[in-house]
Amino acid sequence: MEITDLNEKFYSTYFLCLEDWSDEIKEAGNHKESWFGLFKDKGLRVKIAVENDKVCGMIQYLPVEYSIIEGKDLYFINCIWVHGYNKGIGNFQKKGIGTKLLNAAEEDVKLLGGKGIAAWGVSLPFWMKASWFKKKGYKKIDKDGMAALLWKPFSNEAVPPAWIKQKKKPQPVEGKVTVTSFINGWCPAQNLIYERAKRACLECGEKVVFQEISTSDKKAVYEWGIADALFVDGKKIRTGPPPSYEKIKKIITKRVNRLKA
Repeated sequence: MEITDLNEKFYSTYFLCLEDWSDEIKEAGNHKESWFGLFKDKGLRVKIAVENDKVCGMIQYLPVEYSIIEGKDLYFINCIWVHGYNKGIGNFQKKGIGTKLLNAAEEDVKLLGGKGIAAWGVSLPFWMKASWFKKKGYKKIDKDGMAALLWKPFSNEAVPPAWIKQKKKPQPVEGKVTVTSFINGWCPAQNLIYERAKRACLECGEKVVFQEISTSDKKAVYEWGIADALFVDGKKIRTGPPPSYEKIKKIITKRVNRLKA
């Protein structure tokens, strides 16, 4: 197994977050590919773990000014993922691959002149666990609900990062059901939610307004203080794990029926 930079040979696997065996992930569209095209010349870095010519893990990180957080002279880890399903290439977790990917990213950031590296994690034992980063020397510097912001400085001059906190939420349109999807592009799970919500809105007809807010544009992150989310009539819908198309449509249909009542 080796850690190397992403190359064109593995683009298609990377765009599907190593789950090219999954029909579900293909519902997520080409948003990640578009996001990659936007940022690959703006400092985006992707390291992959390859074993027997198969990608079994990845880490992606970029300069903090293009991220969803506030910071200076840092890099931000969007995600780190080691394939953990029995399907496809099989389960590669708990073999130290994540640690090797993180170490490679940290060394790369040092060579690039970054003063530190930041990451987000969740306080529950799911994907991107905050506790895992803490074991790797990261310190929690900020939090937003279950989401923790962690960092590891490489210089005494490094300034701690901070979440960009939510400032407002979408407002309903009178006489309509308003569905608003905040989409960053880099996460297929969130892209999947966007595509399902958009399709459900089309199915529900003219009484539904669908709004897309792209948070790959940092101006939108500053304006809203939201990186990714789904709102229906101003109410935030739980999106972890991604709700099914049927569940999203049921929520929207219920709101449409209330309009008719």
